[in-house]
Amino acid sequence: MVAYNGRMDKDVIFKALSDSTRRLILDELSDRNELTLYELTARLVMKHDLSITRQGITKHLNLLEEAGLVLSQRKGKYRVLTFNKEPLTNLLKGWVE
Repeated sequence: MVAYNGRMDKDVIFKALSDSTRRLILDELSDRNELTLYELTARLVMKHDLSITRQGITKHLNLLEEAGLVLSQRKGKYRVLTFNKEPLTNLLKGWVE
């Protein structure tokens, strides 16, 4: 997670949100509590007809993790992914309150 003066760097979040594939990843993660990398890949390919590899998705996930929007942890041999809404809430707090 990138911090700037104790707060998340807004540019990192906006960069992460600027790509349509990354937004689809967040959509899928927000629909489910958690997904493995395999499940996420399958949903993106089958539901959204994306032609993307797991390696391609991993690159997008790394950027989303850097922005703090996706959290991942290892559970055995699986990488489990969850959507973290906190950075978005903090980002918009000053504008919508």
